[in-house]
Amino acid sequence: MDTQNCFHCGLDIVKEAEILFDQKTFCCAGCKTVYEIFSLNDLSCYYDFEKSPGASPQDIKGKYDFLENENIVSKLLEFQEATTAIVSLSIPHIHCSSCIWILENLQRLQKGISSSQVNFPEKKVRIIYNPAEVSLSTIVYLLGSIGYEPYISLKNYETPQTKTDRSLTYKLGVAFFCFGNIMLLSFPEYFEVKEFWLDNYKPFFRWLIFALSLPSFLYSGSGYYVSAYKSIRSKMLNIDVPIALGIIVMFIRSVVDIIFDYGSGFFDSLTGLIFFMLLGKMFQIKTYSFLSFERDFKSYFPVAVTRINADSSEESVPVYDIQKGDRLLIRNQELIPVDGILISDNTAIDYSFVTGEAIPINKKSGDKIFAGGKQLGKVIEMEVLFSVSQSYLTQLWSNDVFQKKVTQKHKSITDAISRYFTVVLLLIAFAAFGYWIFIDINKAFNVFTAILIVACPCALALTAPFTLGNILRIVGKQKFYLKNALVIEQLAKVDTLVFDKTGTITSNAASNIFYEGKPFTEANLVRIKSVLRGSNHPLSRMLYDMLPEAGKITISEFEEITGKGIQARVVGSLVKIGSAAFAGMPEEQQSLQTSVHIQIDGVYFGKYIFKNQYRDGLELLFKSLHKEYQIKVLSGDNEGGKTALKKLLPAGTELVFNQKPEQKLEFIKQLQDSGKNVMMVGDGLNDAGALAQSDVGVSISENVNVFSPACDAILEAGQFQKLHYFLKLSKKAMKVIKMSFGLSLLYNVVGLSFAITGHLDPLIAAILMPLSTITIVSFVTLMSNYYAKKLEVRGYEL
Repeated sequence: MDTQNCFHCGLDIVKEAEILFDQKTFCCAGCKTVYEIFSLNDLSCYYDFEKSPGASPQDIKGKYDFLENENIVSKLLEFQEATTAIVSLSIPHIHCSSCIWILENLQRLQKGISSSQVNFPEKKVRIIYNPAEVSLSTIVYLLGSIGYEPYISLKNYETPQTKTDRSLTYKLGVAFFCFGNIMLLSFPEYFEVKEFWLDNYKPFFRWLIFALSLPSFLYSGSGYYVSAYKSIRSKMLNIDVPIALGIIVMFIRSVVDIIFDYGSGFFDSLTGLIFFMLLGKMFQIKTYSFLSFERDFKSYFPVAVTRINADSSEESVPVYDIQKGDRLLIRNQELIPVDGILISDNTAIDYSFVTGEAIPINKKSGDKIFAGGKQLGKVIEMEVLFSVSQSYLTQLWSNDVFQKKVTQKHKSITDAISRYFTVVLLLIAFAAFGYWIFIDINKAFNVFTAILIVACPCALALTAPFTLGNILRIVGKQKFYLKNALVIEQLAKVDTLVFDKTGTITSNAASNIFYEGKPFTEANLVRIKSVLRGSNHPLSRMLYDMLPEAGKITISEFEEITGKGIQARVVGSLVKIGSAAFAGMPEEQQSLQTSVHIQIDGVYFGKYIFKNQYRDGLELLFKSLHKEYQIKVLSGDNEGGKTALKKLLPAGTELVFNQKPEQKLEFIKQLQDSGKNVMMVGDGLNDAGALAQSDVGVSISENVNVFSPACDAILEAGQFQKLHYFLKLSKKAMKVIKMSFGLSLLYNVVGLSFAITGHLDPLIAAILMPLSTITIVSFVTLMSNYYAKKLEVRGYEL
């Protein structure tokens, strides 16, 4: 009976059952409907990515009616506001580029969906939608109608359990059992022992060996065949193609040998080959998971949040020490680290880090507020609903919105080599086979299989991930936290360093502060301290800590104007704290000192003068940095500390004062336009724009929760003097990658030369293949650890 494939899902369809539409054939009305949906919404280019890419739509009517229950929906959602909700759904059917394309264009199929982003390795799609226009159940039914039914388990949506995949362990166990037993049964063949019983039962033992090889060949090696088949089908040859071909050729050759009594075949080599390759794969996975564990659980954000204790005292604690039921104090511009309930009267929260929408959302007492929002306005108090989700904060930091579009040089080299590697390898294998077949048939098959097995780009592909992963771990332990491995490569390219002054090269904790002006009453001091409590500016924090403890007063209005200061209404009085001009100081009396000015109810009182205390080791750090980098210092402050700062900095360092945030950003942009690779080091509060614009943005953290997703790295303030060490280490990391590239290519060239000349047994090739991976991983780990230690010991002289 004639059959043909469905245009949408690719399944075979019987001629009598086919549905014709738009000159295309479909297996069912569902596939035809999906095609119509795509065509009507101008999404028919979905079929350009792969032939028959779709899945058959399932009839799931009524299956997800429980999603009409708001209590269930609220537990499934990551984020929920009046006009914005975010949900991550598991889609098991995601398998190719066309799946990614259609799932990231859901907004064209359904009104109310703002955007969708696919996480291909985890087979998840993260959807941002407007719950006022479309419900979650509608979205789920839409996904089902186009063949991407999500997996939602009601049993574990509160405490999701990750199912461990043990299939590789089982395959490895079967391969080891088969290999061990075949080796034992093959001993008489190896030594060619002439003995009556052995000679009579030789055929029986050979067929027993054949039977024992089948589980290894069919089950343990199945992953290579499936991968090779998918690779050929998508017309992109991967490294599993020559491996699968080598295994199959060896198996067929061995079967022919025992059928025609040419010999015992190569079943021992075949099962050994599969075992050692699976062992190598297991090693790679274990090493990757180790690095991933280091990254996920040890790279905590070195930011703190203020916790209010039972006795009303305030304590700065790391975000990952926060527990359910804790009461937190969140200041202006601080990130809300956890989901919680607002205790204060009202506030406005900017969720742009989460949703991309910059419009603040107003909240009142008792409302739920979500992690990732940024508090705007006066200080608020909240009660914690859940402890900090490290994975959620990491996801927030890694959001595509904040990624810098740069090319990884090593990745492009690896991609270029990998693309042609398999094709060249197959050509070499067939050419060598063609040469040896006329000389020695046995050797021809050995050479062919050995070439297919020994050459492997895996070691080449692993050099960069393992080197950079290990460097991430090393610097993370030293409290320098990088967004991703790409930042290391960018650090190695940097040639210009731009430092913010206040809160970056000056210490927030150790300034000498004294007051000049009219004396304050106790009531006014309480007003000033209450206003300062809501601000995160470094000078505000220093002044707040210096002023004596006083009772807390409710603030009815609060506004912090970037580059100017704070104004707030406290018990009917309007308090202004900030720059001289903002606080109304007469222009003729203004000086160049670093100071904070006070005005209450239109009356100028005086100023708090700060004697800048620069960070320990600053002079030595700048002296060593000056040998390799251009150094610039930007400040929103006046030129009061210029003379003292010039003495600390190397000759020729450019100092630029009175810079507003937008001017800092423009300064960075001008440097980049002149061909410079710029690293900006700032406090993350007033420098967010400049940090985002720079090639590498480093935010200094000093017990203040002003983490910004715009930065590429967070450096704990106590490690500031190690900045040159981190820059040096990034350059050494790129050197290790180049060295390991050379080592990997050398291994492939030497291995192939032995295989082509017939001096390499396939079993030895199977052992060498994972051994090359182990060698490369060990090399890059040892070398990166060596450079890290050597640089630390020798300081900045290396």
